[in-house]
Amino acid sequence: MKNNESVSGYNFFSSWSGGKDSCLSLYRMIQKGNYCSSLFTMLDETGLHSRSHGLTHETLLVQAQAMGIPLVISKAAWGEYEAQFKMLTTQFKRNNVEHGVFGDIDLEPHREWIERVCNETGIAPHLPLWKENRRKIVEEFIDLGFKALIVVVNCNLMPERFLGRIMDMELIEELEAEGVDACGENGEFHTFVYDGPLFKKKITLSKGTEIHFDWYTFLPVHASLIEERSN
Repeated sequence: MKNNESVSGYNFFSSWSGGKDSCLSLYRMIQKGNYCSSLFTMLDETGLHSRSHGLTHETLLVQAQAMGIPLVISKAAWGEYEAQFKMLTTQFKRNNVEHGVFGDIDLEPHREWIERVCNETGIAPHLPLWKENRRKIVEEFIDLGFKALIVVVNCNLMPERFLGRIMDMELIEELEAEGVDACGENGEFHTFVYDGPLFKKKITLSKGTEIHFDWYTFLPVHASLIEERSN
């Protein structure tokens, strides 16, 4: 398992949720001189939305296009998730993409699963954020100039009113005042990144009608490319 060591020259895929943690992990790896061949996202069995974040294929594709990185998707029910994930990572390996980057921070069962499935498919896993302070991770993300929107709220763990808020220092203070982890690592919320230093094109977002499912509230977002950056 590769954590925060100095690495360079790797051709890797990014396990991509569309949110802040996978984005910062991707950024760090690229800054160290590595090359991302693709973003890899698993959709639900319908192929309509991503797991956890509820993002559509179209929105994820626009996000990837704005960064200039190809998007690879697959779909699976939870019971088939691991088998489908391993099938795709095996294909990466056959195409000489032997490294995978993941945005996990400190949940041991997630790390153990990543280590096991990557070992079984011959992929070297990298977790650039592993065991770092959660608040400092979010502060770094904001300080770098990334922009992210809260698109999912677990209403059992935090107030629904935070849905649709942009990640900034004011929001962090409000979240922590509510007893909510600033990084959402306990499953309190998920985000969608729409701007920042990795983005070669700007995108605009339109918000849909909130969707309630069990104790979660989702904010559908539609992304469109609007222009090339001039700098």
